[in-house]
Amino acid sequence: MAVVRTERGLDRLVNFSDATVAIAITLLILPLVDEAGQAAKEGFGPWYHDHYWDVISFAISFVVIARFWINHHRIFEWVTDYTTRIIWLNFLWLAAIVVMPFTTNLLSGSNQHDGVVYAVYIGNMLVASLTMQVIAEILRRSPELVREDARPAMNESRGWFVDILMAAALVLAVVFPQIGIWWLLLLFLQGPLYAVTRALRRRSAD
Repeated sequence: MAVVRTERGLDRLVNFSDATVAIAITLLILPLVDEAGQAAKEGFGPWYHDHYWDVISFAISFVVIARFWINHHRIFEWVTDYTTRIIWLNFLWLAAIVVMPFTTNLLSGSNQHDGVVYAVYIGNMLVASLTMQVIAEILRRSPELVREDARPAMNESRGWFVDILMAAALVLAVVFPQIGIWWLLLLFLQGPLYAVTRALRRRSAD
């Protein structure tokens, strides 16, 4: 018997994903909420001096989850239909998002030069990034699942650059933990690398 998939089913998939991300991004702040009373007693300045790494870890993870959600939103804007494989890959992506508050607490509570912690934190990010890129690749190869007007944007995707740079940041954070999480700044190279690659492709095509 053929599986019937409806627009309502797609809406439920996206809404469930949005709700899960909203919960995960909210959980990030809870450790700092628990510290609010102590900050009031000590004064914010002294408290921040002792907990600045907790604040930085929260800020980085908030931006990371927000960026992952933006990418998820952009890709699912293409979608008009879905498959069981996409559902399970989406659950794998959600699992990585749900784990993010844990890895953030691990990061904030650890020695700031612990390569293993960086490997866990960035590795979890890499799982989320790769999973969404695999979903995008499935959609590129299954044009019947996407809007016709979205196909040019799909072909312009630069997601693999992010994955390569994130994998490089993971390795470097383990090998050179003194720099640690700041290796993620390599992700800012995504745009320039994509621009250079695109220019080279156009030149070879000409």
